Amino acid sequence: MMRLFQLVPMLGLACLLAGGYGMVHNQISYTVGPDYFHTFKFRQFRIPDYFPPRIGAALVGWWASWWMGVVIGLPIAFLSFGIPDRHEGWRGFVQVALIVVGLTFGLGMLSLLVDPPMAYIPVPENALDPIGFGRAAMLHNTSYLAGGFGLLVGLVIMGRKVRHARRQM
Repeated sequence: MMRLFQLVPMLGLACLLAGGYGMVHNQISYTVGPDYFHTFKFRQFRIPDYFPPRIGAALVGWWASWWMGVVIGLPIAFLSFGIPDRHEGWRGFVQVALIVVGLTFGLGMLSLLVDPPMAYIPVPENALDPIGFGRAAMLHNTSYLAGGFGLLVGLVIMGRKVRHARRQM
């Protein structure tokens, strides 16, 4: 029962990591394609025109990604409860969460090495830089997919940590 009390700070940390990831990610994607924000994301998230664009991009990043901390953190946190020592379970959770964030970031950045499939990206007519818009859009989509992949990798790593901890008993 005591272990369930760890769930709140674990999910809190996961949400902070995911939201922070989104803020940093959007600084990069704003650099790559400011049109993506000015013609799409700022309107979607109702960012006022008087906001500095970088702050607006950071806010969009937070709002668009903090909840991924729950989606990714919850299954990893529950799996960490399989580690008998609660301190080791917490430490394992933090390690895996950082690995997931790093993997998600790395895979997302790899998408910048590929030309965006412009035929499949709906670019608004008022976009000044359609290719930049496409790169930013692809970076965003790839990052969500990378987060899903990161979750799978995180579950495998946490599963191994649980197995290792139980063998040590």
